[in-house]
Amino acid sequence: MKIHKGDQVLIIKGKDRGRKAKVLRGFPIKNQVLVEGVNIKKVHKRPKKEGEKGQVVEVPAPMHISKLKLICPKCGKPTRIEYKINGKNKSRICKKCGGEI
Repeated sequence: MKIHKGDQVLIIKGKDRGRKAKVLRGFPIKNQVLVEGVNIKKVHKRPKKEGEKGQVVEVPAPMHISKLKLICPKCGKPTRIEYKINGKNKSRICKKCGGEI
């Protein structure tokens, strides 16, 4: 997966289009990531104890990586990523500025 935890991303599709946010967690098997403050869903929680009220809680839901673009930390622009292999090291390279991410 080309987007990792801690990366700054731009949302390019969906109701949060145009927002910039930080990746909190990745789910590589599903090609999804959890993004901070984006794609918020409402979950209805049942009361646990007698006399307690049920409530509606807002929880961030994972979104597919095809809806995101990585923001290069060097040039600050949304970009695509290429990989470069140097011996045993594999690094991500920005397609716009050529800098290592």
